[in-house]
Amino acid sequence: MTGQGYGVPVRVWDRDGRPTRFVWQGRVHVVRQVLDHWVTVRADFTGDGRRPERVFWRVRAGAGADLGLYELRYDSATGVWLLARVAA
Repeated sequence: MTGQGYGVPVRVWDRDGRPTRFVWQGRVHVVRQVLDHWVTVRADFTGDGRRPERVFWRVRAGAGADLGLYELRYDSATGVWLLARVAA
Protein backbone atom coordinates (compact mmCIF):
# COMPACT_ATOMS: atom_id res chain seq x y z
CA MET A 1 0.00 0.00 0.00
CA THR A 2 1.51 3.27 -1.02
CA GLY A 3 0.62 6.42 0.79
CA GLN A 4 1.60 8.74 3.53
CA GLY A 5 2.55 7.43 6.97
CA TYR A 6 0.99 9.21 9.88
CA GLY A 7 1.53 7.47 13.20
CA VAL A 8 -1.09 9.66 14.86
CA PRO A 9 -3.23 8.39 17.73
CA VAL A 10 -6.88 7.83 16.81
CA ARG A 11 -9.95 6.84 18.78
CA VAL A 12 -11.14 3.43 17.59
CA TRP A 13 -14.28 1.48 18.38
CA ASP A 14 -13.80 -2.23 17.99
CA ARG A 15 -15.69 -5.49 18.30
CA ASP A 16 -13.53 -8.31 19.68
CA GLY A 17 -10.38 -6.41 18.68
CA ARG A 18 -11.54 -5.79 15.10
CA PRO A 19 -11.95 -2.06 14.31
CA THR A 20 -15.47 -1.00 13.34
CA ARG A 21 -15.00 2.79 13.20
CA PHE A 22 -12.46 5.46 14.10
CA VAL A 23 -12.18 9.23 14.40
CA TRP A 24 -9.66 11.05 12.24
CA GLN A 25 -9.57 14.76 11.44
CA GLY A 26 -12.73 15.28 13.47
CA ARG A 27 -14.80 12.83 11.40
CA VAL A 28 -16.05 9.35 12.23
CA HIS A 29 -14.89 6.83 9.60
CA VAL A 30 -16.90 3.62 9.42
CA VAL A 31 -14.98 0.47 8.47
CA ARG A 32 -16.70 -1.02 5.42
CA GLN A 33 -14.24 -3.82 4.69
CA VAL A 34 -11.17 -5.42 6.28
CA LEU A 35 -8.62 -5.97 3.52
CA ASP A 36 -5.75 -7.40 5.56
CA HIS A 37 -4.78 -8.18 9.13
CA TRP A 38 -1.42 -9.16 10.64
CA VAL A 39 0.45 -9.18 13.94
CA THR A 40 4.08 -8.36 14.65
CA VAL A 41 5.89 -9.02 17.91
CA ARG A 42 7.88 -6.17 19.38
CA ALA A 43 11.47 -6.83 20.45
CA ASP A 44 10.99 -5.38 23.94
CA PHE A 45 9.41 -7.31 26.79
CA THR A 46 6.83 -6.15 29.33
CA GLY A 47 8.67 -7.78 32.23
CA ASP A 48 5.96 -10.36 32.90
CA GLY A 49 7.14 -12.75 30.20
CA ARG A 50 4.74 -11.51 27.50
CA ARG A 51 6.05 -9.99 24.31
CA PRO A 52 4.07 -6.91 23.28
CA GLU A 53 2.32 -7.14 19.95
CA ARG A 54 1.42 -4.64 17.29
CA VAL A 55 -1.78 -5.62 15.53
CA PHE A 56 -2.33 -4.11 12.08
CA TRP A 57 -5.59 -3.73 10.17
CA ARG A 58 -5.76 -2.54 6.56
CA VAL A 59 -9.31 -1.35 5.97
CA ARG A 60 -11.55 0.40 3.49
CA ALA A 61 -13.39 3.04 5.49
CA GLY A 62 -14.97 6.41 5.17
CA ALA A 63 -17.06 9.22 6.50
CA GLY A 64 -20.28 9.26 4.52
CA ALA A 65 -19.87 8.24 0.89
CA ASP A 66 -16.13 9.05 0.77
CA LEU A 67 -14.10 5.83 1.08
CA GLY A 68 -10.34 5.44 1.45
CA LEU A 69 -7.73 2.88 2.41
CA TYR A 70 -6.37 3.13 5.94
CA GLU A 71 -3.92 1.16 8.03
CA LEU A 72 -4.67 1.09 11.75
CA ARG A 73 -2.26 -0.25 14.36
CA TYR A 74 -3.00 -1.35 17.92
CA ASP A 75 -0.08 -1.63 20.36
CA SER A 76 -0.80 -4.12 23.17
CA ALA A 77 1.94 -2.64 25.40
CA THR A 78 0.46 0.85 25.42
CA GLY A 79 -3.20 0.15 24.54
CA VAL A 80 -2.99 2.88 21.91
CA TRP A 81 -4.45 2.80 18.39
CA LEU A 82 -2.57 4.70 15.69
CA LEU A 83 -3.47 5.66 12.16
CA ALA A 84 -0.30 4.25 10.62
CA ARG A 85 -0.96 4.98 6.94
CA VAL A 86 -3.47 6.50 4.56
CA ALA A 87 -3.39 5.44 0.90
CA ALA A 88 -2.64 8.11 -1.65
